Amino acid sequence: MNAENDLTALNAKLDSLIDLIARAVPARPGRPDFSVADAFVWAPDPGELLPVQKVNRVDITLLCAVSHVRDLLLDNTRRFAKGLPANNALLWGARGMGKSSLVKAAHAAIAVENASAGLKLIEIHREDIESLPKLMNLIRDVSCRFIVFCDDLSFDNDDTSYKSLKAVLEGGIEGRPDNVIFYATSNRRHLLPRDMIENERSTAINPAEAVEEKVSLSDRFGLWLGFHKCSQDDYLDMVRGYAAHFDLKIEADELRAKALEWATTRGSRSGRVAFQFIQDLAGRLGKTIS
Repeated sequence: MNAENDLTALNAKLDSLIDLIARAVPARPGRPDFSVADAFVWAPDPGELLPVQKVNRVDITLLCAVSHVRDLLLDNTRRFAKGLPANNALLWGARGMGKSSLVKAAHAAIAVENASAGLKLIEIHREDIESLPKLMNLIRDVSCRFIVFCDDLSFDNDDTSYKSLKAVLEGGIEGRPDNVIFYATSNRRHLLPRDMIENERSTAINPAEAVEEKVSLSDRFGLWLGFHKCSQDDYLDMVRGYAAHFDLKIEADELRAKALEWATTRGSRSGRVAFQFIQDLAGRLGKTIS
């Protein structure tokens, strides 16, 4: 009898311990409700997609001087939303010329154009690239279609996480899910610093194979879109476009003079510099922009 009582007491203690452990360990996150937002940010630990209610983006009609690459990305995104073959895209080149703005604007435009596709944008941070397989498993077989977007993607010396990206894009045994496409922006065409590639060339036993291993990452992107430094005319077109869109009341000659002075003080011309000038001008005119 005492043995039975001891066993009962022990089982009760075990049940209590299991209950305490269950409460201490957070539940495994499931798939989010994709109807609550059109954009999400990937949080790899513990593995959640955090909804973004208001995406920081501009209307695609305001992206001047990049009309050719704009149309190429729109067409690629449109095909993907329709379930047709489309390519992963690498937007590379000059800083401040609208690479990330174009990705976000293209998503917004096609999501409205083809609402039935359920097109979602997921941003993954550069430092979380190694968790891509975990993200793929979470969104695989979901009825929505996903643009997975990484801004300012690049890899430095001794950084091997690019191999995870290569596997996910094309080379893995499962491959990229049919409902996922990967868009990335970078200042580097091959995502790796030139000195890293040259170092492989000079130190490897087989230089050609070593370089091939490094640059083959960018080959996983079927669509390469180059962004180059803008001319003065392009810069002024951007400024005039923003000023008209936000209804900033200023004489054309004055707008031109102030915009050029702003670019001179910054030492560069780009879409980012144009928008920063417009923000300053709107503040001086006492007008809000959004």
